[in-house]
Amino acid sequence: MCRSIKTLRPPVLPHEATPDDVRAAALQYVRKVSGFRAPAAHNREVFERAVDEIAEATARLLDTLEVRGSGARPHGEA
Repeated sequence: MCRSIKTLRPPVLPHEATPDDVRAAALQYVRKVSGFRAPAAHNREVFERAVDEIAEATARLLDTLEVRGSGARPHGEA
């Protein structure tokens, strides 16, 4: 039904995850969990809200995740 969700943190991802990367992963998650590639009209709002909430939670996770020994900087740090 949908492609695999990619790891979004360095060093697995060669660059810092972009907001588009985070949203794409959230969309894939919601599609997989709901079983729908695209929601019916009556479920569109709740589907989009779920994508937004998961994207926000993912961004918070990446912003605060500490990867020891990788030499990678935390997400959001230049």
